[in-house]
Amino acid sequence: MALPNYYSHFPQRKSVSNGQDGSADVVVIGSGIGGLCCGGLLARYGEDVVVLESHDLPGGAAHSFQIKGYKFDSGPSLFSGFQSRGPQANPLAQVLDALGESLPCVNYDSWMVYLPEGEFLSRIGPTEFYKDLDKYASKNAVHEWGKLLDAILPLSAAAMALPPLSIRADMGVLSTAAARYAPSLFKSFLQMGPQGALASTKLLRPFSEIIDSLELKDPFIRNWVDLLAFLLAGVKSNGILSAEMVYMFAEWYKPGCSLDYPVHGSGALVDALVRGMEKFGGRLSLGSHVEKIIVENDRATGVKLRNGQFIRAKKAVVSNASMWDTLKLLPKEVVPKSYVDRVNSTLHCESFMHLHLGFDAEGLREDLGIHHIVVNDWDRGVDADQNVVLISVPSVLSPDLAPTGKHVLHAYTPGTEPFELWEGLDRRSSEYKKLKAERSEVMWRAVERALGPGFSRDKCAVKLVGTPLTHKRFLRRNRGTYGPAIQAGKDTFPGHSTPISQLYCCGDSTFPGIGVPAVAASGAIVANSLVSVSQHSELLDAIGI
Repeated sequence: MALPNYYSHFPQRKSVSNGQDGSADVVVIGSGIGGLCCGGLLARYGEDVVVLESHDLPGGAAHSFQIKGYKFDSGPSLFSGFQSRGPQANPLAQVLDALGESLPCVNYDSWMVYLPEGEFLSRIGPTEFYKDLDKYASKNAVHEWGKLLDAILPLSAAAMALPPLSIRADMGVLSTAAARYAPSLFKSFLQMGPQGALASTKLLRPFSEIIDSLELKDPFIRNWVDLLAFLLAGVKSNGILSAEMVYMFAEWYKPGCSLDYPVHGSGALVDALVRGMEKFGGRLSLGSHVEKIIVENDRATGVKLRNGQFIRAKKAVVSNASMWDTLKLLPKEVVPKSYVDRVNSTLHCESFMHLHLGFDAEGLREDLGIHHIVVNDWDRGVDADQNVVLISVPSVLSPDLAPTGKHVLHAYTPGTEPFELWEGLDRRSSEYKKLKAERSEVMWRAVERALGPGFSRDKCAVKLVGTPLTHKRFLRRNRGTYGPAIQAGKDTFPGHSTPISQLYCCGDSTFPGIGVPAVAASGAIVANSLVSVSQHSELLDAIGI
C-alpha cells in the first residue's frame, strides 16, 4: 500500500544536518502521537529537541495519506475530548493547549451498529442508549445499564481529579500532582461518599471486577461493555483498567457530551502537534531512519541513522517505537537479560486488515453517518478474528477529504488479524494476493451492509487492501502488532525509564497503554520527567490547571 504525501510541506524536511553529524538535547525516535506530544512539550519547555521519523510522513499509526485526490486516515478516527479544557481535559487536549494550538472539529453524537440483535443508531449521552436497550435487548438490560452508570459516573471525579499533564515519572510528582491537586482529590472523595470512595480503590483493577461486583449478568450489557473496552484498548473488560473505562464513560455518557472529528481528518491533529512543536523551536526530520541507539559507558548518548549520521543526545534519547522494536535498536551486550526476557515474554495484540476506498457518493443515503461498527457473532467474542469490523466514512463530516460528489472510507479489523497467517509470505506472490482477497472479504461485506444497495465495488476509484505485513512494513511495528496484550490485574504496562541511563520510552508499550489519550499521556509524562519540577509547575500555571 503506497503512502503518497499528504501535507506538501512535510516532505521538504530533510534529514538533520544534511548528512553531517548533529546534536540535540533530546532525540525522539518516531513521530507517532506519543513522540510528537513528548517532542512538543520538550520544545515548549525550552529544550532543543529533534524528532526523527523513518518515513516521509509524520504521525505513525495516525498519519494521513492522499491518492487521486482522496485523503485517507490510516488509523484512529473515533475521537472525543478535543474541545475540553482545564484539569479534567483529555490528555491530548491538554498537550495542544500547552502548545497554543487549536484543533477545529466537527461534533457528532452517534454511530451505527450492526449486531446479531439488529442494527440501530447508537447515541452517546446519559439517556438515548436506554431506548436502544429497551428495543434490542431487554428490560433487565435497561435496569443493569442504569445500575452501571449510577456506579461508575461518580468515580469519574476520582479518575479525572489528577490532570494527565501533572504526572511525571519521578518523586517530583509529589509536588506537581499529589500536593497540587490534593484539595480536589479530597473533595471528589467526599462527594462520592464512603461507598464511592471504597469503589474508587478498584480504578487500577480490571473493569470486569466492577461489573461483577454490581452483579450485572445481562448478555447484551456484558457484550457491549466488552466491545467498548476493545475499541478503547484492544482488550476486553477483564483486561482493561477500570480508570480507562471510567474516563471513557465520563466522556461518552455524561450530559452534553459529544464525539469530535478533526476538520481535514486525523492528519490535521498530527499537523497541529508538529506546528506546535516547531513554533517553540523543535525539529522534525523526515526520512531519518534510526538504525541503532548508541550506548557509551552504559548511557544512551545518541542514535545512528541508516545513512551513517550520528545524532548526539546531550540529555536523553526517547523511543516512541514499540518495546520489541526499541530492543532491536540496542546493542545486545548492554541490555540486561532480565529486560530482554521481560520484553520477549510480553504477549502481542494481533494485527490488522485494512480497506481504504474512494468511491462515488451517488445513490447513497444522505444521512450516512461517519462511523459504523459490525459485530458478526457475540459468542465468538469481540477479540475473535474476522468478527468485528470498524468502518469510518469521514468525508460525511469533512467533505474536503474527497473530490466533489465522492467519499473516502476506511474499514479495518481492530487488532484481531493473526500475524501467523502472513508470516514469511512474499508480498509479490500469488499466494499473498489470494490471501489478501480472502481475508479482506469480511470487510467488503461489512461495507456493503453499512452503505446499502447504492454502493458498488465497481464504483470505487481507489481500492487499497492492507495486511499485517503492510502494518509491519510502513509503521515499523514488530509483527504488525496493535501493541502489548497486557491485561490489568495480571500485569502492568512498563514505566518510561529503561535499564539504560538516559534512554526513555513513550507510546503504547508504556503506561498507561494503548489508545490515543493513553499514548499522548505517556509522551507528556516523559517530557515532564526530563525537566525540573519548577519548569513543570510553571507550565501547569501557564495553561491554568
